[in-house]
Amino acid sequence: MRRWISGVLTVMTLVLSGCATEIEPVETSLFAMNTYMTFTVYGENAQEALDESVELIQTMESRWAVTDDESEIYRGNHSDGRPISVSEETAALISFALDMAEKTKSALDPTIYPVLAAWGFTTDSKQVPSQEQIDALLERVDYSKIQLDGTTLTMPKGMQLDLGAVGKGYTADLVAEVLQTHGVQSALINLGGSIQAVGSRPDGSDWRIGIRAPWGEDNLGVLEISDAAVVTSGGYENYFEDKDGNIYWHILDPSTGYPANSGLQAVTIIGEEGRLCDALSTALFVMGTEQAEAYWRENGGFDMLLVTDENEILLTEGIADQFTLNDGRTETIRVLQA
Repeated sequence: MRRWISGVLTVMTLVLSGCATEIEPVETSLFAMNTYMTFTVYGENAQEALDESVELIQTMESRWAVTDDESEIYRGNHSDGRPISVSEETAALISFALDMAEKTKSALDPTIYPVLAAWGFTTDSKQVPSQEQIDALLERVDYSKIQLDGTTLTMPKGMQLDLGAVGKGYTADLVAEVLQTHGVQSALINLGGSIQAVGSRPDGSDWRIGIRAPWGEDNLGVLEISDAAVVTSGGYENYFEDKDGNIYWHILDPSTGYPANSGLQAVTIIGEEGRLCDALSTALFVMGTEQAEAYWRENGGFDMLLVTDENEILLTEGIADQFTLNDGRTETIRVLQA
């Protein structure tokens, strides 16, 4: 059975209210990469573009699925230290993941999979592993030991890659490119919470994206975007509770092997590239508020919406006028200046 391990993305509800348009979209949905995906595409070549996009997604899934014994990632994870050849797309994704691991100082580490599996987040058998087990598995977690020479991948024996923290965002970028190649100027892609807006709505207005409230079923507010990616990570999407009431979520701190306890409930990243938003939504969740703010100021190139444990919403200045808190919400908002 093929399983795609993503572990980090929250579901966003699409809010598409507004003026009616005479242009009818082509819509479709599918289940891939272990998540539900939806597509709303406008344009003369929308159906052809969608067909090609679906084929692309299925191809990427077949290459990156962690538990599919025919996938490139599976072969790398079971190569016993021998070099293997991978596709150009897989090599590009691995290169990007390793680069983000370096830039975030291992807050994002694509070799965390053995520890994630020990917690049972890759299956339905969730459990708290022993400290001895975590310590032993952490010896296998070190992105810097992965060697990538062109399309030749070499991994130390016992080390395992999981590209779930960047894969859907990267795929959303590829899908957007396919749509634009077919002349599509207006589309909304939702790959299980990795949102990619191509252009604006057909009437020229922004897409309205509902940001889910952590640990609730309703929306926190609405974010208006055009030509942008939006990705959210939060512990509330995949977690379990032990008999003593302790809650453990799937976003692990690679330095400890335990769920990241950073003072944040959710991190939403907004930017031009889905792959960057995907990676940073996980990394900044692990970092916590102070380090996330510092990373944003030092690197730029994206905006963010942080929800803290104290129910404070931190917005970067670039999206301050694009986010509207829903009526009845009690969270306070603070705008971060560069």
